[in-house]
Amino acid sequence: MRTPRAVAIRHLLSSLLGGRLQPVLVASFSLLAALTVGLNAVAVSQVIRDYLETAEARTIARDMDLANAFYQLKLDEVAAISYRLALDPWVSQAIPAAVQGQSEALHLIDQQITNKITVLALGGTHLIAVLDTNGNILVGRVVSVHNEILPMISGGNLADLSIIQTVLTTGEPQAATEVIPAADLQQVGLHDQAHIPLIDTPKAAPQPFDPREGTAGLALMGVRPVRNESGQVVGAVLSAHLLNNDFTLVDRIKEVAGVDTVTIFFGDLRISTNVRTESGERAVGTRVSQDVYDRVLKRGEDYIGRAYVVNEWFITRYQPLRDHRGRVVGSLYVGARESSFRALVHNITNRITLIALISLILAGVMAVPIARVIIRPIRELVDANRRVAQGDLTVRVQPYGQGELAVLARTFNQMVEALQEAQLKLMRAFDNMAETLKETQQELLHKEKLASMGQLAAGVAHELNNPLGTILLYSNIVYKELPEDDEHRRDLEMVIAETNRCKTIVRNLLDFARQNEVLARPTDVNDLLRKLIADQKTLPKFAPVQITLDLDPEVPIIPADPMQLQEVFINLMNNAAEAMESKEGGELRITTRLAPLGQGVRISFADSGVGISDENKAKLFTPFFTTKPVGKGTGLGLAIVYGIVKMHGGQIQVESEEGKGATFTITLPLRRENVGVAQRPDLN
Repeated sequence: MRTPRAVAIRHLLSSLLGGRLQPVLVASFSLLAALTVGLNAVAVSQVIRDYLETAEARTIARDMDLANAFYQLKLDEVAAISYRLALDPWVSQAIPAAVQGQSEALHLIDQQITNKITVLALGGTHLIAVLDTNGNILVGRVVSVHNEILPMISGGNLADLSIIQTVLTTGEPQAATEVIPAADLQQVGLHDQAHIPLIDTPKAAPQPFDPREGTAGLALMGVRPVRNESGQVVGAVLSAHLLNNDFTLVDRIKEVAGVDTVTIFFGDLRISTNVRTESGERAVGTRVSQDVYDRVLKRGEDYIGRAYVVNEWFITRYQPLRDHRGRVVGSLYVGARESSFRALVHNITNRITLIALISLILAGVMAVPIARVIIRPIRELVDANRRVAQGDLTVRVQPYGQGELAVLARTFNQMVEALQEAQLKLMRAFDNMAETLKETQQELLHKEKLASMGQLAAGVAHELNNPLGTILLYSNIVYKELPEDDEHRRDLEMVIAETNRCKTIVRNLLDFARQNEVLARPTDVNDLLRKLIADQKTLPKFAPVQITLDLDPEVPIIPADPMQLQEVFINLMNNAAEAMESKEGGELRITTRLAPLGQGVRISFADSGVGISDENKAKLFTPFFTTKPVGKGTGLGLAIVYGIVKMHGGQIQVESEEGKGATFTITLPLRRENVGVAQRPDLN
């Protein structure tokens, strides 16, 4: 039996569907349009929400990966400094004397540290120190946050640092994030920078995670043992980048990787951040919330989700930072303001609702193309996101219009461009590291070759010196006893001349092979060149040569050995004159300039001679290599020049194109800490 309600519904449907066709079609169309638009609106809204949630998670994961990569790169850079110094033979050989307090050894080690700082152009606060086996600081240097090299540190003890104890005990290098107590920072003058007052922060834990927070420092630290020739550990090299109140790393991550906010925590205390307070200041001294404290610091797990940061909610990710023993000492944070994501979701929802209402008024069927128009860019973004996840960073999406979806598309493009730029920079950094390694290998091979040739030269020279002296002595005696009209006097004159030439070659061999002393004193390079040119240009070989001086009056006086520099300049001038003989003369231009960034003084000798082939360039500074005819050169001139320049702590480079002349450029340092005896490396 039918109920009254069923009867009423049946009567209503019959009235609607049984009426005129136009009202029925309009009513049916309106109902279908309403259902279609409503369902599409709900579906699109859910798709956008799901996508944004996925994008949030992927963005935060991407941000953390990038932040981790930059953090690890900085740690590797810090560890590389200790690696280079630990393998430096000057440092390992000077440590025993430095332990005895010899100032010359201390200055030598300090010069090596200063050279590394100058070459690497470090950014941020760095401490580099050479320690003995008891953890005592022999020599140390601090580079301030303003990239200023502070005075030399000599004294203090860092043996209480567990990472140093581990390295000195096991003999194995270590690199990790470490806590430096306030007492140790006091010894190296960094206690003021490390001091951070704790600020009362809502939702923070009742007590700090580490009682040393606020006074101790958190640092990226690399420690490597220094071994002598027998393999025994004679000390260690410490390199550290102090993170307290140093914002170079977090700012670099934000600028290069496009991460919204980055923070480094010591315990639960913010020590380096680009998060700002309401007054616009960096939120240094604030602390993490209790939830993050429990999960990241107490349990050592990553935290992903919403977190209350300073005074607002962020979509965040925290990752624990551990020292070399695996203990949690802090955390690395990346995040984006939740309000920006929520505002985007809210705006998109409002637009979808408005579109749905307009579509209902106009026509139900318009919901289908409108839905397609809405979904199309989202699908493109999802597809592009998949391609990015697979490693394709060339993908781009086309922004449609000026609405929120267009903003989302442009933001996605900017994100991919930032990822691509970061990838390119990483590849360039790896290429630079490979190039540096190649140059270092070539330098080591050249030094080994010089050592072998030096030993051979010393042996040959000593074996030949006595017989040549005997030949010269008896030749002179016979020459003096012969009558002036004797026909054999001319033969003896040739014997004496050739014997003297052989002795000159032997003397050059000994000069090349023996240890040399750099008697450094204040030297005016411009004045030295003027006097030298005045003496040399009167020689016959320089008659067809036009010597042009281009001397910078701003070039300062440098510490150098003027006698040895004169030998270098004469060798280069003679080579230039001989290179222009086949052209019956030419121009020799001598230039002095200050090197960029205060790296030293540059002296260039540019001739218009025959030039040097690419094949011969690689062998120019090899002992006994010469392109001159037999009897005209020994092949030692440029090898001696190379040795003198290196003993002055300088560099020599050559640029040439065959047939178009050659340019030799010498760079000498402005300061020299270890004035005195300098031995050519690895020769004897």
